[in-house]
Amino acid sequence: MSTATTFPDALSGAVRGDRSRPLVTFYDDATGERVELSLATYANWVAKTAGLVQDEVGLERGDLVLLDLPTHWLGPVWLGAAWSLGVCATDDAGLVAAADLVVCGPDRVAAYAAGDVPVVALSLRPLGGRFTDELPIGVTDYGAVVLAQPDAFTAIDPPRPDDPAWRDAGGSIDQAVLVQAAGSAPVLSPGGRLLTDVNPCTRRGLETLTAPLLRGGGTVWVRHADEASWPARADQERVTEQLRD
Repeated sequence: MSTATTFPDALSGAVRGDRSRPLVTFYDDATGERVELSLATYANWVAKTAGLVQDEVGLERGDLVLLDLPTHWLGPVWLGAAWSLGVCATDDAGLVAAADLVVCGPDRVAAYAAGDVPVVALSLRPLGGRFTDELPIGVTDYGAVVLAQPDAFTAIDPPRPDDPAWRDAGGSIDQAVLVQAAGSAPVLSPGGRLLTDVNPCTRRGLETLTAPLLRGGGTVWVRHADEASWPARADQERVTEQLRD
């Protein structure tokens, strides 16, 4: 049983245990895209993204990031990066004025580009690719800069167990509570695989990332789910639990 009290401790412990285990699998039924990240690959994306947020954007422990993202494999990456830095995440657009950074997909760039909050935009193209069109001045193209970041990340001011990890109208969740709840979350049995279309960057979706991390399992997220193919996918991916939006 994990004794971790912060997300980065939980992640590093999981990587030490079985770095090859598939943690994040993603399908987009509208495009046919499939992505799978092992624990080691997920941790690498988290490290690069956390380095970008800390060293290039300048966020610090205790800051707030608004994640305005659809169901996508980069959602868990950004959650992990925020928590590795001690930054609190939210999906509540009403908190944009309080946010220190906005992270959004291509269809939301125009909504935030003219504001005072720094914006990192994700193209959501396969393999995390960069935008093909020019972005507004002041908006950072995640795909153009993330791969140049170091493969290892060290927080200048490491997160603490009582640091807020999530905040919305329902209140806040600190890192220790996030990790503790994941260790016994009913959403996934130990070593299981979860099939879901629930957005990880929502209060309900947080456990779709944290539970498999802490319980030796993995999650298959689906965007634009094709209902006709859902049962076959459950068999193909050998899922043990399902959670629908």
